Amino acid sequence: MIGMASSSSLLRMEEIAGKGRGLVAEKSLKAGQIILTESPLILYSASPLYAPSSSPFTNCDHCFRILPSHTTIFRCPSCSHHTFCSQRCLSLAQNSSHSNWVCKALIFLLQHPNPTLLQQHPPERQVQARFIVASHNLFLQSPSQLHTFLSLHGTPDTAIFYVAKFLHSLISPLFPPEGQLSVDLTAQLLAKDRLNSFCLMDPYSPDGPQRSIKAYAIYPKATFFNHDCVPNACRFDYVDTGDEHNTDIVFRLIEDVPAGKEICISYFRIGRDYCTRKRILMEDYGFTCGCDRCKIEANWGENQGEMNSDLPHVRFLQKHVCERKNCAGTMAPLPPKDDVPSNVLECNFCGNLKEI
Repeated sequence: MIGMASSSSLLRMEEIAGKGRGLVAEKSLKAGQIILTESPLILYSASPLYAPSSSPFTNCDHCFRILPSHTTIFRCPSCSHHTFCSQRCLSLAQNSSHSNWVCKALIFLLQHPNPTLLQQHPPERQVQARFIVASHNLFLQSPSQLHTFLSLHGTPDTAIFYVAKFLHSLISPLFPPEGQLSVDLTAQLLAKDRLNSFCLMDPYSPDGPQRSIKAYAIYPKATFFNHDCVPNACRFDYVDTGDEHNTDIVFRLIEDVPAGKEICISYFRIGRDYCTRKRILMEDYGFTCGCDRCKIEANWGENQGEMNSDLPHVRFLQKHVCERKNCAGTMAPLPPKDDVPSNVLECNFCGNLKEI
């Protein structure tokens, strides 16, 4: 049994036909109910080491909140490359995400005697180097937690082994004798990260550029939510809030779920068309979705959804896709109060509230 949002367990893990392990409702659950809140096991920046970030914002290197231009910025006293929003975040980072070893490793990569080794690779490779540093730091601080991460789904392929060999050759000189990571283990880590990481995003702006990814995070329990193109739950994060648990991820139900039914999320925004969904799922996750919506839409022509507005999944999309400009996030009810369902939907992408 995995830990859930309340003292009584709301979910249980089961083998789902054709999917592997998944999460089902332990009892009848209500729309808007929070079913899981989880802190990240691994959290690392999505900014390349050398190439400029696509984000217009500068973030704290521990909590990833935006650094306001008018406030005091706290720099790492050892490297000065990494900045923090408060003395508290700096102190926390020095004992966790920006430990002395991490600081030395990032300095080594940033000041490498042959920087073209990494610069000639795509920016994605530079972000993967950050991930390997963060993973090794987890191994040094808590081997049992790294074991938890390695228990997640994901098997390295030839392409990942190629990347693992390169990154291992680059970073392995920094590994202390008691904490060596092999090429095989590096490949395993990269494979797990590819299938299980969640994105933490820049704030939404209706007239601004497309939201950039500010950080990647691993939430071990949340990785067991399977995908469905008509999900009954969705994720929320509130990174740029003042809460000390701002990097936690929260899952809420979109609709009532009876006991024993699988709870699924969508791995992307639910309004995407069939061909786009099919491509993303195969390229990023290695499977083809066989949900009822996909079976229907596989045979549709252009704009046919508008002519089938009586179909359940079309009505679902009309209700739960946010209509704000530059958004199209998923709208879920606010949590019930005193067991009374909420009549307000919240968008998990832009934060828009809509009364129904």
